Amino acid sequence: MRSDSQIKQNILDEFVFQPNIEENLIGVVVEDGVVMLTGVVDDFTIKVAAKEAVSKVKGVKAVAEDIEVKYGTAYQKTDIEIAKAIVQAFEWNTAIPENKIKVEVSDGWITLSGEVEFIYEKEAAKRVTEQIIGVKGINNAIEIEPAIKPEVIKENIIKALKRSADHEASKITIKVNGDVVKLEGKVDSLNQKRTAQKTAYYAPGVNKVENELVVMG
Repeated sequence: MRSDSQIKQNILDEFVFQPNIEENLIGVVVEDGVVMLTGVVDDFTIKVAAKEAVSKVKGVKAVAEDIEVKYGTAYQKTDIEIAKAIVQAFEWNTAIPENKIKVEVSDGWITLSGEVEFIYEKEAAKRVTEQIIGVKGINNAIEIEPAIKPEVIKENIIKALKRSADHEASKITIKVNGDVVKLEGKVDSLNQKRTAQKTAYYAPGVNKVENELVVMG
């Protein structure tokens, strides 16, 4: 098992490897495999990239983040400007259905709501919003329209996990209640845990994933 100091050094090394992360702006504390990120950055995409980078490091069990986004004067936007930019970006993205997603902006914080048919549409809306200048945080409250039987959802997730080279599907237990999926079992890394969650999310008919997979580290 990796020590906290080894995990921290690996995280810092991963930050250096990522060209869009300014490692000197982000503080890293590791305690029993749980990582806390702090600091102030001038772009929301840096905050997102930092969390994704940490998830790739072996031994990380969970990530808590308190990174604040403060844009420089040249990049500050009003809520109306941000809202218009998001709506326009949605119109250009073919993965996002028209007229199904509502956008609310309050002091740079975004709430996305509405109903879509597939989880990839919900995730596409979040990814597009992350790229908009002026965004400080996102609450993705978009819901998925339930339409598929639980047993079909489970079978689709099992097949997807078996296709993935990163997972041994036999180690993961899948329970489906309506449109809610619960994942249980053990995985080797936080990245595997997140990949399993993403795989479940992308199954048609899934609205929520309760990820209770344990990272062995």
